[in-house]
Amino acid sequence: MNEIANKARAAGVVGAGGAGFPTHVKLMSPAEIYLVNGAECEPLLKVDQQLAAKYAHQLVRGLQLAMQAVGAREGVIAFKAKYVEAIAAVQPLLASNMRIHILKDVYPAGDEVITIWMATGRRVPPAALPKDVGVAVNNVLTLINLARAVDEDAPVVDRTLTISGAVSDPITVTVPIGTPLREVIARAGSVTVDKPYFVNGGPMMGKLISSIDQPVTKTTGGIIVLPEDHVVIRRHRQPMQDVLAIARAVCEQCNLCTELCPRHLIGHELHPALIVRSANYRDIGKPSVLLSALTCSECAICEQWACPVNISPMRINVALKAKFRAEGARYVGDLRPLDPMAEHRLVPTSRLVTRLAISAYNKKAPLDETASRSSRVVLNLRQHVGAAAVPVVQVGDTVQRGQLVAEIPADALGARVHASISGRVEEVAAQFISITH
Repeated sequence: MNEIANKARAAGVVGAGGAGFPTHVKLMSPAEIYLVNGAECEPLLKVDQQLAAKYAHQLVRGLQLAMQAVGAREGVIAFKAKYVEAIAAVQPLLASNMRIHILKDVYPAGDEVITIWMATGRRVPPAALPKDVGVAVNNVLTLINLARAVDEDAPVVDRTLTISGAVSDPITVTVPIGTPLREVIARAGSVTVDKPYFVNGGPMMGKLISSIDQPVTKTTGGIIVLPEDHVVIRRHRQPMQDVLAIARAVCEQCNLCTELCPRHLIGHELHPALIVRSANYRDIGKPSVLLSALTCSECAICEQWACPVNISPMRINVALKAKFRAEGARYVGDLRPLDPMAEHRLVPTSRLVTRLAISAYNKKAPLDETASRSSRVVLNLRQHVGAAAVPVVQVGDTVQRGQLVAEIPADALGARVHASISGRVEEVAAQFISITH
């Protein structure tokens, strides 16, 4: 393991923009291009664009370190043109082998595969990884965390996230990992609807939160508050049996879900319309069509944008993915030609905001890094792709902020967990460690 990767491992750095892939593993694979995904294309989220402007030096330093670790010849930072402050702060700091790529203001420009295509011209084959086309990708906060890990030996103990939607004062805050969501939401003033529901992430790819007493993790990028009758909430609450029944009853075979599917447009076999048809007729069809559900990015364009009769091909894909993964099935398929209309069929963000009925919530959420003083944190032992971390502390131990409390299991993919506040270890359970101040 190279020194930079070792520092990332020691600090518990994981991908802050998605599932939380351990960064030290990514830094051990050679790549020709290191891409910073600064698209942040989910409406209402305002984290990376503000961090890039405020911590431009650390972002560029993180990119330099990442390029050094993987041997990249070029570093590319992908921003949307509207992120004026971030571009102005970063541009003067770039080395000769770094550049900014301006993305169109479309969704899902932040999908890693789509960002790679837009910024480099390279297309990742279905079921392949960016490294297979010579590219490594991280988002803004991940590389800032990498710079802090290498230069300051600083572990990942805080998370920056946006709280927006039906709140009086939308805000972007930095809080200790493990802080209850309830406390974080309170930083955004009052909730402005009677029966609020809460989404972890953006309105397109976010997940409905079962309880706001659950903790912030390394991958919590935003909390969106919406009323009970909002279209986004209604879709989240729709039972799977209803999704299947609607698909069976009203599918018009219009193929819009396929014609607007970003992965299909760049040459993947993924064909939502055929998957819906196969599901409606008891899996009759070409086996690889159904297995191609494994390559779905769950961007939700098919359900939130394309379908005129309110079918959710994405939910059907998600159900099939769970089934295939339980069976150990894998998809194998070739990259097909790029659709000549690909760049013209991605969704303009402004129109998506209108379609999602979130125009009234599309406000600034200014960054406020005033110190948060949570008296109790709950640190999930699995905040990342891979195996849960193994506790190295016991109930009653006194720990300091930044101290290691859970280690990566031997010979496993995983990430370390550190205390985000100083205090006493209150509980050590199979899934979490709690600390009180």
